[in-house]
Amino acid sequence: MCSLLMNTPLPEYHSCRSPTRRQSAAATTRRRRSSVQCSGGRFTPRGAATPQDYHFDDPNNDNVFKGYFVGEYEVKLEKFRGLLKSKRKEDDPMEKLIFVDTIQRLDMAGHYRKEFDTIMEKHNLKLGDVGQSSLLQVSLSFRLLRQRGYHVSADVFNNFKGQHGKFGDELKQDVWGLLELYESTHLSFEEENILNEAQHFSSQLLHTHLAANTNSNVVRMRFRHPFHKSIARLNFQRDVRGIHEWITTLTELSEMDFLWGKYVHRDELRQLSKWWKDLGLTMELELARNEPSKWYTWSMAMLIDDISLSTQRLQLSKSIAFIYLIDDIFYLYGTLDELTVFTKAVQKWDYDAMNMLPDYMKLCYKSLLDTTNHIGWTICEKHGFNPINSLKQTWTSLCDAFLVEANWFASEKLPDANEYLANGKVSSGVHVVLVHLFFLLGHNAANLDDISNLISSIATILRLWDDLGTAQDEHQNGADGSYIQCYMNDQAGVSYQQAQEHVADMIEREWKRLNKECFNLNNHSTQLFQEASLNLARMVPLMYSYDDNQQLPVLAEYINLMLLSPASLELDRQNKINSSDFSL
Repeated sequence: MCSLLMNTPLPEYHSCRSPTRRQSAAATTRRRRSSVQCSGGRFTPRGAATPQDYHFDDPNNDNVFKGYFVGEYEVKLEKFRGLLKSKRKEDDPMEKLIFVDTIQRLDMAGHYRKEFDTIMEKHNLKLGDVGQSSLLQVSLSFRLLRQRGYHVSADVFNNFKGQHGKFGDELKQDVWGLLELYESTHLSFEEENILNEAQHFSSQLLHTHLAANTNSNVVRMRFRHPFHKSIARLNFQRDVRGIHEWITTLTELSEMDFLWGKYVHRDELRQLSKWWKDLGLTMELELARNEPSKWYTWSMAMLIDDISLSTQRLQLSKSIAFIYLIDDIFYLYGTLDELTVFTKAVQKWDYDAMNMLPDYMKLCYKSLLDTTNHIGWTICEKHGFNPINSLKQTWTSLCDAFLVEANWFASEKLPDANEYLANGKVSSGVHVVLVHLFFLLGHNAANLDDISNLISSIATILRLWDDLGTAQDEHQNGADGSYIQCYMNDQAGVSYQQAQEHVADMIEREWKRLNKECFNLNNHSTQLFQEASLNLARMVPLMYSYDDNQQLPVLAEYINLMLLSPASLELDRQNKINSSDFSL
């Protein structure tokens, strides 16, 4: 029996009504975000045109769908498993690779992990001896093997260079080979210069091709949204090519899988919305965001590869909700004195500490402790250990970082860029999410240090993406208290455009570091966590790509596609998402 931090009796207190609608000291002096009021590089973008209190279809309709559908779906999943097993015996390595890649692109890989492992283990293409292998075959092999954790050297691409050390002219007409080469470069590590060269070479030629061939829709979509940096469902049904006899069967199965996923995700969002409503926090904190669909989208996207992880998605969504809520308390409600007291209360993690809080903070504090303690108990029941001390520490660190920022904005004195980013990685909330997920997936605290660099890279990507995107869309020219402004303050004479380019380079470098960290973690026991972490990084552009109206239309379309829209509207929404460009 594992121990649990037991709840102490809840002291009586007044109804926690919101104070008069006043801005906090931090809010009045924080950097301007105009109507978006985006909270500067944390896990909480504002302004997305997403439904807040939408109405689901009649749940009885979903139940009818479930009864009719699930039997046929499960039969087809098993039939296709048989087809996968037969592919292991084929001699054509390229056929196997295309087969595996297509299943991934249709987001079906989660059902067939063991079969994939077997196919890739038996894949006998020796990249060191490419011989007459094509650019397409070598690039696809490199990408699939590296993402599965195989040690493959980027030097294999030297075989496609000419006498002068440049990629050969004969490659310029090989569009599919160039596209695969471009895709493979997104799995690069730091110091792999040949992949930097390959990306520059392939991207230039693909730009030229797309300018001359406006109907190359699949090429255009894959160029805009490389598979490694995209959520698979963003490319749903739009990225299948070839005339293989199994394409139709796989596409039909992926459509069924998509509909089944929508059924499960809608049911989970119903549960989350009910939980949030029952807490009563929106009545107490009327200015706080009320966006369960957005909170759930984070966890849905992170754990989309395994539909069975309903408990983990729901618990993770609850933690994300509190990141948003506490962010709003710090930047819409609290004075510096009140925020200091709140931070100390979180450090104590004791229901008696509610007595030191202003009334409007009490329900939030109680609900945070209730929810996190319950998550600890849920993990304890399933995995035999209670990580409550580690979970508490994530909330303490988050509030500490929020308080540091509140003091900066109140004093109107920004730190240097390095100090800003070090604190901003914590205030992003990424560590809260990934540490909770780490334990929800059954990993032990003894291995927590193994993911510290991974967390740091994703937090940096999120913080910088938000600072870059918000500054661009609000035309702040760096005068917004963001990393860009701090960097320009540090580097006399640097223009706003140069600062933007510097931030884009930093994001690219962090992706290379993230690739390396995921590669180092790549084993069976951490595969789900690694995939979820990558999906978190992949979601960042959707969450922080504002349009001219300071809205998030691509995110709204994605939520509608995955959760809300009837089947008749799905193709239209796919087209809108796939035509969007939210790259750096």
